[in-house]
Amino acid sequence: MTKLSQLFASGGLLLTALSTAVDAGYTPKHEAGRCAIRGHCGSKSFFGSQLPCLDNGLAEEPDDKLRKQLVDFCGPKWSEGPVCCDAEQVDALKSNLQTANQIISSCPACKDNFFNMFCTFTCSPDQSLFINVTKTMEKGGKTLVTELDQLISKEYGTGFYESCKDVKFGPTNSRAMDLIGGGAKNYTQLLKFLGQERLGGSPFQINFPVDYPERDMKPRPMVPKKCNDEDPNFRCACIDCPAVCPELPDVEEAGSCYVGALPCLSFASIFTYTALLFLAAVLVVGNVAWRKHAKRRSERLRLLTDAAPSDDEDEGDLTQNPAMLDRPQKTYIINTWCDAAFSRLGHAAARFPAITILTSVIVVMILSAGWLKFDIEQDPARLWVSPTSAAAQEKAFFDTQFGPFYRAEKVFLVNDTNPEGPGPVLSYETLLWWMEVEESVRKLKGPQFDSSFQNLCLKPTGSACVVQSVAAYFQNDPDQVSPDGWKKTLRQCAQSPVECRPEYGQPLEPSMILGGYPKGSEDPTEATAMTVTWVLNNHAEGSFDAELAMDWEEALKQRLLLLQEEAKERGLRLSFSTEISLEQELNKSTNTDAKIIVISYIAMFLYASVALGSTTLSFREFINNPSLALVESKFTLGVVGILIVLMSITASIGLFSWAGLKATLIIVDVIPFIVLAVGVDNIFLIVHEFERVNLSHPDDMVEQRVSRALGRMGPSILFSAITETICFALGAFVGMPAVRNFAIYAAGAVFINAILQVTMFISVLTLNQIRAEDSRADCFPCIQVKSARIHLSGNNGSPGARYYESPPESFLQQFIRKTYAPRLLGKKTKAAVVAIFLGIFAAGVALLPEVELGLDQRVAIPDDSYLIPYFNDLYAYMEAGPPVYFVTREFNGTKRSEQQKICARYTTCEQLSLTNILEQERKRAEVSYVSTPTASWIDDFFQWLNPDNEACCVDRRKPCFAKRNPAWNITLSGMPEGEEFTYYLKRFLSAPTDEDCPLGGQASYGSAVVVDSARNTIPASHFRTSHRPLRSQEDFIKAMASARRIASDISESTGLDVFPYSLFYIFFDQYASIVGLTTALLGSAVGIVFIVSSILLGSVLTAAVVTLTVIMAIVDIIGAMAVMGVSLNAVSLVNLIICVGIAVEFCAHIARAFMFPSRRYMERAKNRFRGRDARAWTALANVGGSVFSGITVTKILGVTVLAFTRSKIFEIYYFRVWVALVVFAASHALVFLPVALSLGGGEGWVDPESEGGLEADLTSRRYRALMPEEESDSDADT
Repeated sequence: MTKLSQLFASGGLLLTALSTAVDAGYTPKHEAGRCAIRGHCGSKSFFGSQLPCLDNGLAEEPDDKLRKQLVDFCGPKWSEGPVCCDAEQVDALKSNLQTANQIISSCPACKDNFFNMFCTFTCSPDQSLFINVTKTMEKGGKTLVTELDQLISKEYGTGFYESCKDVKFGPTNSRAMDLIGGGAKNYTQLLKFLGQERLGGSPFQINFPVDYPERDMKPRPMVPKKCNDEDPNFRCACIDCPAVCPELPDVEEAGSCYVGALPCLSFASIFTYTALLFLAAVLVVGNVAWRKHAKRRSERLRLLTDAAPSDDEDEGDLTQNPAMLDRPQKTYIINTWCDAAFSRLGHAAARFPAITILTSVIVVMILSAGWLKFDIEQDPARLWVSPTSAAAQEKAFFDTQFGPFYRAEKVFLVNDTNPEGPGPVLSYETLLWWMEVEESVRKLKGPQFDSSFQNLCLKPTGSACVVQSVAAYFQNDPDQVSPDGWKKTLRQCAQSPVECRPEYGQPLEPSMILGGYPKGSEDPTEATAMTVTWVLNNHAEGSFDAELAMDWEEALKQRLLLLQEEAKERGLRLSFSTEISLEQELNKSTNTDAKIIVISYIAMFLYASVALGSTTLSFREFINNPSLALVESKFTLGVVGILIVLMSITASIGLFSWAGLKATLIIVDVIPFIVLAVGVDNIFLIVHEFERVNLSHPDDMVEQRVSRALGRMGPSILFSAITETICFALGAFVGMPAVRNFAIYAAGAVFINAILQVTMFISVLTLNQIRAEDSRADCFPCIQVKSARIHLSGNNGSPGARYYESPPESFLQQFIRKTYAPRLLGKKTKAAVVAIFLGIFAAGVALLPEVELGLDQRVAIPDDSYLIPYFNDLYAYMEAGPPVYFVTREFNGTKRSEQQKICARYTTCEQLSLTNILEQERKRAEVSYVSTPTASWIDDFFQWLNPDNEACCVDRRKPCFAKRNPAWNITLSGMPEGEEFTYYLKRFLSAPTDEDCPLGGQASYGSAVVVDSARNTIPASHFRTSHRPLRSQEDFIKAMASARRIASDISESTGLDVFPYSLFYIFFDQYASIVGLTTALLGSAVGIVFIVSSILLGSVLTAAVVTLTVIMAIVDIIGAMAVMGVSLNAVSLVNLIICVGIAVEFCAHIARAFMFPSRRYMERAKNRFRGRDARAWTALANVGGSVFSGITVTKILGVTVLAFTRSKIFEIYYFRVWVALVVFAASHALVFLPVALSLGGGEGWVDPESEGGLEADLTSRRYRALMPEEESDSDADT
């Protein structure tokens, strides 16, 4: 801005360097009415500015023309008395202050102080009393002043600075002090900047000494105007003067309730658990004391009794042991129905295996045909935000009205590779090299469409592209970079960016291009990092223009990848991101995860094959007759089990692809694990139960045995399948597409998988059993293994013993029945279990507030991605926050009352107008996250109309509002309304932004306001500001939440329709509701668990215990997320929904075995347990081994494979969460649940298999006879 830099050419600006040298030879006389300088005498060089003449003569009366000039420009106090200036000086002063006037004229106090100081300095008749010339030079026979001292009182200097320090210049979103004072922090810095002789600054040196030895000199007794001056004519608006602003109410942040250092919830959890633990301890101590007292009392009163057993007791056959005395006697009709239905289904599938298998395959093939319409949604904006949500609608409105947000290609160049530590990134050589780089980027062509940067770039003012780079400070010209002077130039430009504007016209703040300053330094030459941004126009997705931009971005990416090596050779490090980079890297991450999925399936398949085979073949039997392994192998069953899982996935995806539901990367990655885990579990349970039926009913036909097994396990599978399906389906009610689509696909896959398991797998199981009983080899059923038929049963010794007679009880089953279950259900153990698990639950609750929100982009991409260093640098070195726009919809700016709702710089603007509220929020950036002044188009539009700004709005070479009636004034009374408003507004929006008129709206507001001339209104406009630098996910989330709060406050205060918009909001919108959404979904899932449990188990108490166990497990998992650094987002929310379903699966089988205890197992409890304890023991002995080997171990295998993933998102959000799931779900199901059921479970029901009178009893006895001999169970340590 050359005119601003020439302010001192007509009398100079002001000063701040200390100097005590007084040369009486240049200004020998210091008295009233005498000058020190006057007129212009020439310049130092041909291109230099005019310097004043040395003149210690008397002040002179001006002529009428000069008097009028002075009064018009400097005010009425110059209407009389002599002066020390001439007309040429006044003309130059007026011309040079024109630009400054546009910058500060919105604040009358600042403008008056500024103009008063210049006018006094230039024309005061008493110049010699406060000005002393200290250096001159002779040229052309004239004496030119090259340095002088001026005295200004501390009172005036301070008042001048205070009145101007908060004045804003809207078009550049900056403070006026940055433009007129070089970012001064006090009045001495301001004056020093104004008076310093430099290129683009003052043409001569002016010093401002605080103490001066000349006794006849003293500062002028000038009184500065205050920005909140008592005189309303000088009072500034709120946006420029905090002292006149209304105070906004304090903002109370969510989660701000603390007790000391602990959140209230954490404190309440810890306190409650501690209180309960203390109360329990008191009760235990009291109970022990009472029992001792009662024992002593009873000993005195006790009569001897004969406790010997009666001879009438028959230890034989039909008498029941004490545990059986409490055996349930009633049947539960729903369970009976389910048992009968599954028995019939199993019998049909076993009797007609070929039809069942063929039908299943055909149905799956029909559903899978939907893959023809399969499509993956990869656009993050459409993944995480519902198209009907406010964020999506706001983005659509912004893109429609103002155009899609520009495309940014960003580079960081950092000097942090030296072992000694970070150093300055800029040097003479680096600057020249980087200018060459930028030139090569400008010449890049897209590989496909030959697109170029010049054709694609954003051009706000004409032909100049927006490139934010330090090279712009040197006009992208290597000739302007000198080895000795580049540092000085850089410092000057950083101090006053307006003097080094790039070609596109807007000043470039150093915070936008430099960062990483050493501690305590703000010297731009010491910055350890620089950033460069190329800005492209954006277009609608799928358009040819968007394709052109992506084509060029691909060329840029390849160039920058090569450039990284060049930077390394120079001892620097380069990181970058293009607009297409993130999506490309996300897709690459998914490709690496596919290998993990395949490995997981192979591992699960191998385990299933080995573990299922071990149910009928012990190691000892394998050693005795290895050929048995060929027959008793379950390899085929394992293959079919895995195949069914794959069939259910393909069928679900095909079904919903038919419906037009797009898949997501979460679906592709996660559903295979879910269905695999659930599917393999049920296979184990079915096979284990079938082996038990083989032992208990050896003489039945295979179809009948299969029918009995499915009748027994079918209701358990139904229980887990219904709860899992419904839990997943709950997500369908969520607006977030990523969650909704996942929920629908997962629910469908789990449901289809359950159907195939109770039909197709049952048929395959039947065929496998027939094969095994005929001693045919697994996988090769045509081959009969005769040596396997010669196998003697350990029970009856008959040759050719049946396949099902051989297996003994496994070590795991023996351990659970004889050791684990009895010890777990001991009274002391139960008390310890309850105390420990409640303690873990309390810890989980206490950790809930510590779970952070967000999904760091760095974990969603591969570890070796070039974007990882970029995001690290973005958080570490970016000193400017992202822009945020407060958008108005359907604003009728043609009415004065509406104008007052959004303006700020005029006396009749509402105190809580849009711009005033934003300014107040800016002053508390730590809460509001708004850090820069607001670019208010209406304020700058009205300033553009100000006739004092003679170079702005011009009609026929005269200011538009020069002779307007009423005149332009700060009360808005002279401002346009109606059609006149839209007429001048359109002119303002197309007016160029240049040195003559920096208020021109083309560059700053050309795309910020949409004018509807037909309706004479403004459908859309935005007010631009910026967030403070955001360096974490928490910062981004809080910034968005704060912007929404501010917009809500504005709408409430003004009645306008206002919303905030920033590019990142669409990706963080989920966090505005994710806590409530998580609570609602998990709460609904838990409610479904309770309802289904109550119906299928036939007991509200047992359902409550199961639900409580699931809640405790989920809370513990969430607490573990806080410890393991897993934040809450859509991905982890999906996982938590999965956790509910799988936690139910862990609990369902034990809970059902408790409610419908197996008579065969319950009889073996003997004297050990009674009542609920006996049923809890029975449940563990019956299905505990299956839950551990079939559910827990399969989950461990699947999770272990994930530990080897290269994807951070898999490692953090799947591996860590699922490790917690396996640990807490298994421990709660196998440890806490049996204890809780023994303490508070409901009354049981008769197991349908126990019906049948004498026949069932004889069958049970035969089963017990087949089991190996064991030590007596009558001794119990309870």
